[in-house]
Amino acid sequence: MAKPRRISLRHRAQDMVAGALLEGLRPLPYRWRIPLLGWLGAHLVGPVAGLRKRVRRNLDLVAPDLPPAERARLARHVPGNMARTMAEIFSGREFVAHAARSQIEGTGLDALRQAHATGQPVILVTGHLGNYDAARALLLAQGFKVAGFYMPMRNPAFNTRYVAAISRIGTPVFARGRDGLVAMLRFLRQGGMVGLVADHYMQHGELLDFMGQPARTALSAAEMALKYKALLVPVYGIRQPDGLNFSVRIEAPIPHSDPLTMTKALNKSLETLVRQHMDQWMWTHRRWKKNRPEDVA
Repeated sequence: MAKPRRISLRHRAQDMVAGALLEGLRPLPYRWRIPLLGWLGAHLVGPVAGLRKRVRRNLDLVAPDLPPAERARLARHVPGNMARTMAEIFSGREFVAHAARSQIEGTGLDALRQAHATGQPVILVTGHLGNYDAARALLLAQGFKVAGFYMPMRNPAFNTRYVAAISRIGTPVFARGRDGLVAMLRFLRQGGMVGLVADHYMQHGELLDFMGQPARTALSAAEMALKYKALLVPVYGIRQPDGLNFSVRIEAPIPHSDPLTMTKALNKSLETLVRQHMDQWMWTHRRWKKNRPEDVA
């Protein structure tokens, strides 16, 4: 079992501020609360936390010809979408109600229904686009057996709060790590669906193209799909113009071949949607860190 991480005074302070915003504003109606927290993310948290600088740095790398006005817009809107996403996740049933009535696009829903009926495992792969938990909320509301697999937050105090929030959307949820992986694989082998976010930087991942630049990418989703004969299905919760509702895109399963080819297809799927919805992807990630062969031994 992993040793509990020390909670510093800084962690506690950050958790208190986040809790005051995400849970202290809960009495406000959902239709006001989500836009308000989005505005605070765009105009307060974004500049104070240096998120705008991170957005611009990544845009310099992958979209250097982007007009200055569009760069400035993205630097504002990306932290706003991030704040909306977190506010929605902490809204529990209200968020599920919005996600459950999402328009479904793509051609993969029938494949999920067949897998559910036959007990075939499914790995649902998404990215930090729109709201990454909208598809899980929708599928749970429709009766599918879906688990979440998450990366623990760096702040252990806030992580406890975050895990409670995603658990209110649906359970089970498994943490990345040895114990969580064992439990998740058991659930998968029993015919469950597991949703995971696959656009994290992974130190020992393969250097694969993403947005025209090499990015270290884990092959594990494709490897699990092959090992457990699971469908590998890209899914996304795309925010709609009203800022509150979603279109859930369920794509056709990635054909089984080899882990490298399948993971390249996942990257291409996400890249296509990022280019269509530039202000909805989490450009604050250090996605292209150490992206030379000599950077990792």
